[in-house]
Amino acid sequence: MRKLYYLSTCNTCQRIIKELGGLEDFDQQNVKEKPISKKQIDELKELAGSYEALFNRRSRKYRSMGLADQELTEADYRRLISEEYTFLKRPTLIIDGEAFIGNAKKTVAAAKEKLA
Repeated sequence: MRKLYYLSTCNTCQRIIKELGGLEDFDQQNVKEKPISKKQIDELKELAGSYEALFNRRSRKYRSMGLADQELTEADYRRLISEEYTFLKRPTLIIDGEAFIGNAKKTVAAAKEKLA
């Protein structure tokens, strides 16, 4: 299975998609237009190891909601990701049963290697 969760208005997502060759053969889901389901979040969690690994702490809402000052549980991470698309780290790729989450250079390089 090859799946991409991204945000079409995110310049970083667009840059990484281009860097990875366009990913035309991927099932692409713009999480703003088609929100990620709880089932999809649970599937990603199985690949990532935790809901926290999927959670985007750089989101503006993370700060504005005061979440940085709270101790969040795995249930909180799951709920927040399902309620607000900006809380999913992007882009998130699933390549043949392996998850590549976020835009860190190391993550993008690993995804590129997996695609090679």
